[in-house]
Amino acid sequence: MSSLLLPLAAGSASAAQTETAPRSDGKSLVAFFSRSGNTRVIAGQLSRTLPADLFEIAPATPYPADYFQTVEQARQERDRNDRPPLKALLPSTASYATVFLGFPIWGETAPPLIRTFLTVHDLAGKTIIPFITHGGFGLGNSQAVLASHAPRARLMEGFSMQAPQERQTIERVAGWLETLKVR
Repeated sequence: MSSLLLPLAAGSASAAQTETAPRSDGKSLVAFFSRSGNTRVIAGQLSRTLPADLFEIAPATPYPADYFQTVEQARQERDRNDRPPLKALLPSTASYATVFLGFPIWGETAPPLIRTFLTVHDLAGKTIIPFITHGGFGLGNSQAVLASHAPRARLMEGFSMQAPQERQTIERVAGWLETLKVR
């Protein structure tokens, strides 16, 4: 899917939050990175509920289709402290007061692509509300990554959800195929 930046119509009120985002005349942005689609589903729900623009954070060079190759590449990027280039940049962040930032946890942290996004976009004075999917190991150090890469932004507690479907599906299908002795 290509990067999206689309104005969206206002929807119904969302579920109550433990902390309320500040109201302002500034617009909201839902920016997300999703490999398997879990985070994309949440971004879509937010974009339909909020009066927000939607932007998909995508790498300039796509990650491998193979899940385990992607995991290895992400580990190497993390260990080298890489900042992979983005496929597209936001023209400006000036009109946004709030940025809902979505991503999966990779190797107990935010993917290197999120670090790139935060580094190349000026989010000073913005409110960042993360929405995070993970495979069962929790948020890792993702909150510290957000705080260190957007130090002049207001970071709110966000939403997280366990969503390990891709790995579980691959492992279950592989196990099933082993029982069939099919190759």
